[in-house]
Amino acid sequence: MMPAMLAGHPREDEVEFSAIRAQGAGGQNVNKVSNAVHLRYDIAASSLPEALKHRMLAWRDQRISSEGVVVIKAQDHRSLERNRRDAVERLRELILEAAHVPKIRRATQPTRGSQQRRIEGKVIRGQVKALRGKVSGRNGE
Repeated sequence: MMPAMLAGHPREDEVEFSAIRAQGAGGQNVNKVSNAVHLRYDIAASSLPEALKHRMLAWRDQRISSEGVVVIKAQDHRSLERNRRDAVERLRELILEAAHVPKIRRATQPTRGSQQRRIEGKVIRGQVKALRGKVSGRNGE
């Protein structure tokens, strides 16, 4: 799927944010300010193309719940707004990753020339190894 087709995704009205307290170091600020963000995005209710919805729901990703809701927690930045932007960017990357359809590999046969070169190399290697026998003495020992 083309990234240009997904330019407007995720739409702002389809994303739900909730402010939570961040974990980890940060002193007093981390204990009194809700700067972390939980982003929730319902895949089934979104305006994504149906094929992309099915591909995302079939994924075994820990960010996607069994109900088909993407939950992303962003707490890297001190400001709530930067954490919101970070969460939306990570959701956008997840959608683009799901939109990428891998190219189907077609099995091919090796060419006759490459087969001959391989066999010639094996013959030469066998000859080198054959020369590694014990050196016999003058009397045929």
